[in-house]
Amino acid sequence: MRTSQSVKSHSTRSEKRHSLRLVVLGSMLMLASSLLGQSAGTRDISVTAVEGESWIRHLNRSFNETSMGKTWDLGPAPSEPGEFVPAWQLQLSQEYKAQVITLHGADLYRLSCRGCHGESGRGVPPEINSIIGPVQATSVAATLQLLKKAGRDVSPSDVAALSRDSKTQLLQRLHNGGENMPRPILNEAEIRALIPYLEQLSAVPGAERNQIAINESPYRVGEHIVKSTCHVCHGATGPNPDPQQILDGAIPPLSTLTTRVGLSEFVRKVTCGAPVIMGTPATPYRGRMPVFTYLSQDEAAQAYMYLLLYPPRD
Repeated sequence: MRTSQSVKSHSTRSEKRHSLRLVVLGSMLMLASSLLGQSAGTRDISVTAVEGESWIRHLNRSFNETSMGKTWDLGPAPSEPGEFVPAWQLQLSQEYKAQVITLHGADLYRLSCRGCHGESGRGVPPEINSIIGPVQATSVAATLQLLKKAGRDVSPSDVAALSRDSKTQLLQRLHNGGENMPRPILNEAEIRALIPYLEQLSAVPGAERNQIAINESPYRVGEHIVKSTCHVCHGATGPNPDPQQILDGAIPPLSTLTTRVGLSEFVRKVTCGAPVIMGTPATPYRGRMPVFTYLSQDEAAQAYMYLLLYPPRD
């Protein structure tokens, strides 16, 4: 029979072993969590995967029949035999994976609007409307200036009423899109940051003093690029086209991009351009995809990270 002292000693050893197991288990969980963070990143719960058909397919238009999502800057042509081509380098900053990215209204415009409306905001009428007039119409001061130049005498109260109506219409577009405009993915904070930049772009008096910044995750940056620019032409999912199908006009789905190309090739294609293999026999061509020179390598890499962590859905 065990003595009271031996029982207590055995109990103490059991408690120590139990405590040690808890410490080891906790350490393993922490290590697993760390490794997961290194391999996949920390998800942003406000970010969602891209899904559904491309916007041009939704409108029943082909790539060649629309100006949407085009910057009119094409990548380099394939090199000629013996031609020296400088090596392209991936040059990402240490901040491209940072948990917090600071964005100004100008950044939100680049990420969400510029692909269709262009650098100046004037679009490609009649398919893509200019934003200048509608934004100027939301400002009493800008509207009074325009009316004065046109020699029209309108009371400030009437102009204020028109301005309120114009603001309502602008907000409706930023929330819901339009007949030819896909619905933006902007949240309320992003809209509040974007509007002052739209006013500055539209030469609204005093707009440059109202610029504000917001903080986003790198995955939200990638979501803006993919949903507002890439998804205009690329469907979320679908079969991966072969070189002949690409020559015939097929556009690869977003779901296969991260398996077709690695990070470096993706960033190069988006920001600088690269020849694409098409046809039978497979031949390098300049390709149709525009180059988005206004996106940084960091931002293109954030779009790639977004596609990896939030796989596109039907």
